[in-house]
Amino acid sequence: MNEYDFILQKLSQSKFRNSFKLKEKDKIYIKEKGMKKIKEHAYDFISKRLALSNIPNDGKQTPMKGHPVFIAQHATATCCRGCLYKWHKIGKNKELTFGEQEYIVNLIMSWLEKNID
Repeated sequence: MNEYDFILQKLSQSKFRNSFKLKEKDKIYIKEKGMKKIKEHAYDFISKRLALSNIPNDGKQTPMKGHPVFIAQHATATCCRGCLYKWHKIGKNKELTFGEQEYIVNLIMSWLEKNID
């Protein structure tokens, strides 16, 4: 079991985190765009909405719908800095390193891959 499988298994035990599911339109979108493009979107969303040291709307920056990555962020507790700290011990009030952003994106992509079917 790799580190992503381990944390996804832990997250699946949370009733709230486990309540997030991809809708059929999300699955179609992923299949049309391809995982490579979805991963690009994930990097873009993380760098613009989560990676900054000071996020004025922290806790509200990730919509609950509108893109498969948003759903995956809530399912993986990578939606805000509070959740990042609680579940992943990634500190608040500091800019995320590239390694931290890569970890987040890879976790999101692992969740999407497991939930696409």
